[in-house]
Amino acid sequence: MSKYLHALTGRDKHISSLRFVIVVLLIIILAMAWGWKSAPKDLTIHIPPDTRTGSTRLWSDIDPSNIYAFAFYIFQQLSTWPNNGEVDYKRNINRLTPYLTPQCKTLLLHEYEERRAGGELRDRVRSIAEIDGRGINSEVKNYQTGEFEPRVKILSDKAWVATYDFFVDEYYKGEAVKRTMARFPLSVVKSDTDPETNLWGLKLNCYASQPLKLTATTGANHE
Repeated sequence: MSKYLHALTGRDKHISSLRFVIVVLLIIILAMAWGWKSAPKDLTIHIPPDTRTGSTRLWSDIDPSNIYAFAFYIFQQLSTWPNNGEVDYKRNINRLTPYLTPQCKTLLLHEYEERRAGGELRDRVRSIAEIDGRGINSEVKNYQTGEFEPRVKILSDKAWVATYDFFVDEYYKGEAVKRTMARFPLSVVKSDTDPETNLWGLKLNCYASQPLKLTATTGANHE
């Protein structure tokens, strides 16, 4: 009799262990299903433009060339007034809002109002272009330290400073009124808050420091 009781007890223990395994597997399956459902459908991969020498990086890493291209494009779009600066500039700010931090948009709107009140926008046509030889492969002189730095300075994995040397051209009713060379240190931050309207996952945070007027005697190779 005890033999049969022992066999029944062993069977019951085995059934209990199988039930435990089933519960554990069910929990694992539910966790995997939740992870699959909550995983992003799209990932933005920043690939360096020149892959001839190969490139190994995390999917979330952003190559400095992509930072440079992003800030260049957004700032050039902001600064292009094809017809009338009083209309075009504000329209550009509103159109590019997904690519601007809230602080930057506030600063640009304040600048817009100041320039409009000073009569610097009405009937103004403006364009900017990169000075030849001062692209991402050139260096820029830090006037505080005297050292040369790359065009894109990495502050962290979520913040950068990209420095550009531009020609700034402005016309008033077809007459040239401004032709200057200026340096713009632009702040860029990582932001994945709205991938539907901003596929870059980056935002312009306006100026990292005050723009600097350049002279014709400034060296083209490094400065």
